[in-house]
Amino acid sequence: MSSFTDKHGQEIDMGDTVSAKARGGKHAGEVIDLVSTKGEAEERGVKIPPKVILRDQHGHEKAHNPGTLIHGDDPRKEE
Repeated sequence: MSSFTDKHGQEIDMGDTVSAKARGGKHAGEVIDLVSTKGEAEERGVKIPPKVILRDQHGHEKAHNPGTLIHGDDPRKEE
């Protein structure tokens, strides 16, 4: 499996809490899947891997590019 890293170069693993700025707000949640191949992407219904799938604060599944994420639940508090 290829390595997934966030905006600051920290490795992303299953179960991590990550967040991203999104349309004037934020998406934050727990990583539930890491999609690295086209086959996995088709199964999960996402486009252009790699993608990090997270369950957000509202219980919805969201797919993000790893480089747009940071660890923690508030993307506005970047360290």
